Amino acid sequence: MRKFFHNAKPTAYPNEKIFSFLPHNNTMLHIPVLTKEVLQYLNPGQNENFVDCTVGQGGHAKLILEKTEPKGKVLGIDLDLQQIKNSEFLMAGSRGRLILINDSYANLQEIVEKINFPQVNGILIDLGISSEQLESSGRGFTFLKNEPLDMRYDAVNNGLTAEKIINEWPEDKIENILKEYGEEKFSKKIAKEIIEIRKQSRIKTTFGLIEIIKAATPSAYWRGKIHYATRTFQALRIAVNDELENLKKVLPEALSVLSASGRLAVISFHSLEDRIVKDFFNKKTKEGIIKILTNKPITAGTEELGKNPRSRSAKLRAAIKIL
Repeated sequence: MRKFFHNAKPTAYPNEKIFSFLPHNNTMLHIPVLTKEVLQYLNPGQNENFVDCTVGQGGHAKLILEKTEPKGKVLGIDLDLQQIKNSEFLMAGSRGRLILINDSYANLQEIVEKINFPQVNGILIDLGISSEQLESSGRGFTFLKNEPLDMRYDAVNNGLTAEKIINEWPEDKIENILKEYGEEKFSKKIAKEIIEIRKQSRIKTTFGLIEIIKAATPSAYWRGKIHYATRTFQALRIAVNDELENLKKVLPEALSVLSASGRLAVISFHSLEDRIVKDFFNKKTKEGIIKILTNKPITAGTEELGKNPRSRSAKLRAAIKIL
């Protein structure tokens, strides 16, 4: 079920419920990444309209709203209902310029058409997971807390959980997920260990899965630069939410809804995402549809890394629509 959020009466999504939430004072503070660079490449101007495809806790949307005063609009989309709640605080000062939609960005074109969102001057797609999702969602996104193996952004409409994959899918499919989505070199051993353990009892928690990963990997792997469970957790999250296919779907839709000279900026956090964006940009450049604005991905500088270590994996690519 798609949900429409606005501080004015909607003219589309007629059968959907309008939600209003009080600000969440206990929400984990999320620091948006590459803010200067996002504003540089999107270049928001007075009265222009933008789409934030993963509005999260509203960090980037707030900055864009400030740059597009007094009449520019921001359409904020997020599949995670809690993230919509977290960003609703922006509505108080937006004077009707912020529209929030609880839906997948993979449905971007449909959303824009249904709500009759005006000329789109720029689109931001930030593929990162927020601090709130990691640290207080209780859905097992992090291996630092013992939580249920859920990993769904949309816990209402998506029936596939990480627990279901781990406990019900065949060994070869689990191995393939870990290898393809997590680029995990011990995917075969981890998948084999999962199958052995689940014969004894169902694997339900993050800590339970971590112990399995540890048992299946050599001790030297435990002392690597990243936590030994990182790639497995990444792979499961991508599989549960169909993240890569959604990214492949939204990129052409973004170009379709962008106005001439409109700008598209994408922030990715691992090589699979970045490769998809890079290949798409190169293809559309050859077709004469866009001009790439970033010859290589833009990464966080020393100052930002000092303030926000999570920005170390962020890569920004941007392009401008020619046709």
